[in-house]
Amino acid sequence: MKKTAVDLFCGAGGLSEGFRQAGFHVLAGNDVDESAGKTYLATHAEAKFLSGPIQSISAPDMMAAAGLAPGELDVLIGGPPCQAYSVYNHQRGVHDDRADLFREYLRLVDGMKPKWVVMENVTGITSIANGTVVDTIRVELDRLGYRVDYAVLKAEEYGVPQERRRIFFIGTRTDAPILLPQPTHGPRLEPFTTIWDAIGDLPPVDNGEDPGVIKYAATPSCWFQRYVRGNAVTVQNHAAPKLGKVNLERMHHIPQGGSWRDIPFDLLPAGMKRAKRSDHTKRYGRMTPDGLSCTILTKCDIHWGAYIHPIQNRAITVREAARLQSFPDWFEFQGSKTDQYVQVGNAVPPLLGRKVAEALLTATGERVSFDEQAPGSIRAA
Repeated sequence: MKKTAVDLFCGAGGLSEGFRQAGFHVLAGNDVDESAGKTYLATHAEAKFLSGPIQSISAPDMMAAAGLAPGELDVLIGGPPCQAYSVYNHQRGVHDDRADLFREYLRLVDGMKPKWVVMENVTGITSIANGTVVDTIRVELDRLGYRVDYAVLKAEEYGVPQERRRIFFIGTRTDAPILLPQPTHGPRLEPFTTIWDAIGDLPPVDNGEDPGVIKYAATPSCWFQRYVRGNAVTVQNHAAPKLGKVNLERMHHIPQGGSWRDIPFDLLPAGMKRAKRSDHTKRYGRMTPDGLSCTILTKCDIHWGAYIHPIQNRAITVREAARLQSFPDWFEFQGSKTDQYVQVGNAVPPLLGRKVAEALLTATGERVSFDEQAPGSIRAA
């Protein structure tokens, strides 16, 4: 029988997708974001979706949706909203209302009593309030009867074509060991998955163009393209944001690997004319085909980071952002374009989630079938 999972703060379902790829049966998810919920329902037909703030969801609610009694669930997964801890939030801190949402996760752990827990968050959680949030999570899980370990995982070390750091807390009330996925990509391992590995087969689109559903530009050229394409024959969510004339003019001056520093002074935004050369290091950045993407955020705005296409003078599309997050191409994002970017940026890369799930299966003595298109191995914590 497949092991079971329930996903809290599930968003569009990146972590759910990773666990499903590993062989888990994802039974239910919850999120307050209605657009993300529509995507989750469209892509996780086997799961029940409970919409609304986590504070209004009880353990009996979740267990009823999953069709299980307390203690029967194999793993409770989820990532409480991370904005309160993110280094991109300059007002971050425990005073932020979102900073307490991890306690809601712990409340449902107490009520549902899963055999395992997997909680994901940004690494900034380790520095807020001198690390007391991390200490609280560990102490509370221990009080609930869980042994717990945590580690910062680098997404690019697991085949994701993006520099992304996330902390994972893994706990169990079983006697099984807690295992962490062994890096598969990097020095002396498989080569990192590059930006062009990720998006090189996608059809070109012009600034502001929405081609609708469109065919691929080329056959798959690497394992990653085979992985994300699967049996798909067309591309969706591949519309380019429409940038104004001044931004188009700015981009003409930016080479691959370049940034705002390459823009003539008279074309710079007013605020950036006062910036130090050491500031805004990735703003107006153009991607390098053979490099890794910067962290995909909830807004792939060229004012924020290196989100200019490596070859074309435009910002990356939702599908390109999703590729850089390792979402399969059949995964159709719902809502407005803004909603779609938010869903992609908030997600756990499915390929990273899959590796965590495979480590859990190995720890419980389950056979893990390693796909040659996504190589992986396990190490003990």
